[in-house]
Parts: sequence; structure tokens; C-alpha cells
Amino acid sequence: MPHATRDNLGYLLAKASQRWNELLAEGFAEEGFGEVRPSYGSVLIPLLEEDGLRMGEIARRARLSKQTITTLVRLCERDGLIERGSDPDDARATLVHLTSKAKRFRPVAERVLSRLESDVRVAAGERPTATTRRALRAIAEL
Repeated sequence: MPHATRDNLGYLLAKASQRWNELLAEGFAEEGFGEVRPSYGSVLIPLLEEDGLRMGEIARRARLSKQTITTLVRLCERDGLIERGSDPDDARATLVHLTSKAKRFRPVAERVLSRLESDVRVAAGERPTATTRRALRAIAEL
């Protein structure tokens, strides 16, 4: 089977991710948070799981370089979603915290994500969706 086609796994993953991000952006905009880019998830998701992380820890959890996270943090800060402050345990380190705006965004993100996951379960089925989740975790760990 030829690999340089639209059925290539990498191509399909990229296109699925692109469509997912389009749907996220549409959902966020419909709920009044059009400034929240899907890419902000690399910063926001780790902070929604545990607020007050160091930049390096956010980068590690997001599997992105510190340089990339620094750029995303600046953008999230510009859009009023996070704030940076000194780490009381290490003056050289910076902690990143969610703002009240980000806390208001949390239920919006939960609704939009829940709706998208429900749409996937309807389109693909419950078991294939669970299998896909496991497969994506395995791919992310390659």
C-alpha cells in the first residue's frame, strides 16, 4: 500500500487535529471566548489540572520546548488568561497561575470538549472512540 496518500496515518492525524482545533475555536467563539486559541490548551490544560506550575513543568507536561511554552504563555497572558509571578521557594523561578477569566473559561472548555467528544462517539461509536484514545496515548509516547 502506498504511504504518500491521504490515507497515510500521519496525514490523517494531522487533518483530524486540524479539524478538532477548528471545532474548538468555533465552540469557544460561540460561548464568548473567541480570543482563546486551541493552541492555548498546551498551557491551559496543565494549569487546569494543577494551577501554579513552573514554566518548565508546563513545557514537560505539554511535551513542548520551553521556548515554545514561553511564547504561548506570553499570548495567554496578553489575552488575560494567566499571570506570572515569582516562586516563593525559588526567586529565580516563575510560577504561572490561571486568572479569574481563565476560571470563567473552564466550564466553557468543559462544555465544548464534552460536546466534541460526544460527536466523535456518535460518529465512530463508543468502543472505537475508547480504542482511538488508547492509540493516541501510545502514539504520543513513541
